[in-house]
Amino acid sequence: MNNQDSSNIRDEKEQFKQSLSNGTARKLSDFTMHKSVLKLIPHSIIIGIAGAFIALVLLDLIALITNLLYYQRFDLSLVSPRNNTLGWIAVLIPMLGGLIVGFMARYGSERIRGHGIPEAMETILVGGSKVEPKLTILKPIASAVSIGTGGPFGAEGPIILTGGAIGSVLAQFRNLTAIERRSLLVAGAAAGMSAVFGTPIAAVILGVELLLFEWKPRSFVPAAVASIVADAIRHFFVHQGWMKAEPLFPVQKLVVLGNTGLLDAVILGIICGGLAWLLTKAVYGAEDAFRKLPIHWMWWPVIGGLIVGIGGVIEPNALGVGYDTIADELAGNLAVTTLISIFVVKLIIWAVALGSGTSGGILAPILIMGAAVGGLLGLVFPGKIPSEWALLGMAGALAGVMRSPFTSIIFAIELTHSVNLFLPLLITVTIAHLISVLTLKRSILTEKVARRGFHVLREYAVEPLEVLFAEDVMSTDVLTINTGTTMIEVKEMIQAHLHMRRQRLLPITTNDGIMVGVISWQDIMEKSLKGELTGTVDDNMINHVITAYPGESLRIVADRMAAKHVGVLPVVDKKEKGKLCGLITQFELLTARDRILQEERKREKILKTWSISKYGNLGGLTRLFSAADETRNGSESDQMNRL
Repeated sequence: MNNQDSSNIRDEKEQFKQSLSNGTARKLSDFTMHKSVLKLIPHSIIIGIAGAFIALVLLDLIALITNLLYYQRFDLSLVSPRNNTLGWIAVLIPMLGGLIVGFMARYGSERIRGHGIPEAMETILVGGSKVEPKLTILKPIASAVSIGTGGPFGAEGPIILTGGAIGSVLAQFRNLTAIERRSLLVAGAAAGMSAVFGTPIAAVILGVELLLFEWKPRSFVPAAVASIVADAIRHFFVHQGWMKAEPLFPVQKLVVLGNTGLLDAVILGIICGGLAWLLTKAVYGAEDAFRKLPIHWMWWPVIGGLIVGIGGVIEPNALGVGYDTIADELAGNLAVTTLISIFVVKLIIWAVALGSGTSGGILAPILIMGAAVGGLLGLVFPGKIPSEWALLGMAGALAGVMRSPFTSIIFAIELTHSVNLFLPLLITVTIAHLISVLTLKRSILTEKVARRGFHVLREYAVEPLEVLFAEDVMSTDVLTINTGTTMIEVKEMIQAHLHMRRQRLLPITTNDGIMVGVISWQDIMEKSLKGELTGTVDDNMINHVITAYPGESLRIVADRMAAKHVGVLPVVDKKEKGKLCGLITQFELLTARDRILQEERKREKILKTWSISKYGNLGGLTRLFSAADETRNGSESDQMNRL
């Protein structure tokens, strides 16, 4: 056979393979969507309703405790403890709250400690999304006590865990998979956040960036439905001054920043990235300090309450959820000294209280401290509009501390309805996120999970196994055994093909290439050592063989291998039933990963500047592009040879 004939045969094989791949690819969808997700929608509606009411009850309970202890009145209006007139007696109130939370944690459930989101992440990652039913009661009560007694926390973290617990408990009454339970858990978390802040889009994005660990319709749709329902109920039950149909923190219409302002947004982003480092180190530094105390952790919240009480006397604006303080910062109503005092005192009492293991959220405190930093810089930056920079500081701090940039942008917009600052928001948030990722291995959320022995990778990427098919990587140089061959002859064939020792599975085929069974290399060697090589392969082969099809994605093949606990699958033609096409092993699956590694690590300079100057005319450019085409074709050829 001459070179021309060989080339023609190779071209025909490539054309056939390409046509087969194109036909397979056109049958596949952009998203893996199964109809089973539809049954989650009614559950999501129920969870949205329950999550909204739990959120409203929690906020009313916080308001009741605050009014009773700080103002000695029975009232459900959410107020700040900052206007109390108790003096130093007020120091005892956070200590009482810490004592109650400590007892509830020790004798109820230790999982009520903390700010909620890391606990939800851990439940999803290692707990099969199964939350203890008692947490749906203990967590909101503990959080209401902690925040209502002046704790410098927000209600969103506990609500996220409580809403997630509702979703998980409901899912546990149904015959669902762990993935479906996760979808409903996150749906509950999104519902709770949406009901508290009136930010349905940010609530869903938070679920995607922090809790879902995937971007698929099966997870997004339930979370979106629950968030929509919860926000609708929130609007329906508008009743108190803090809850309005308008944004939670309405601000005056902000102007679009000029070029100088955009440069200042970069500076603010860098500062917010440093702020993320400071807040994270402060919280876990306080936690490490508490671990060294020679007393049981049940008493730590009392000590944390003491620090909170003293800080509250020094700067009352630092107490409680601080929604009114955030509103004042965004309105530019606070003096420079007040902003500095709020930032310093809030940072200290928040880090100490959270490190003591009490119950409370982190979103509102981060917003307060970020707005304080932004407001201070707004007095220095040209234009001197503190409200604009307070908003940017809020978003930047949130992006740096929680490493959820999209949530931070949308959250800031939904809280204020200020849509003129998208560009500076993106600048500040991006820089803060970048600085945080470069300076900290883990965020304030994942650090807590890591300290419990679990690793969280928060990067989403297209699975390389989804973009290649079995036919792309399968081995076609396969040693097959004809039916009727004796076991002695099979051993001799193996010894004659030692170069194919990596092939551990031997397909048994008819003269037409139809596979009727398989026998393993290991079985033949074991029988040879025992002197049991008798009969033919038909007597010793495995008849029921798990197979793959050429047009199946490597993800399907890998899942089948994992489910059936096998390391190699014969690939058979789907049209010609049982016709052997090749073998695919775990080694071939690594080809997909190798493709990603090549894209990530292989550096090459395709175009050279001297080429442009050398070929200044049209003909020269033609030769330049021809050279580029040859380089590309050579790369494709190398890739096909590897496959």
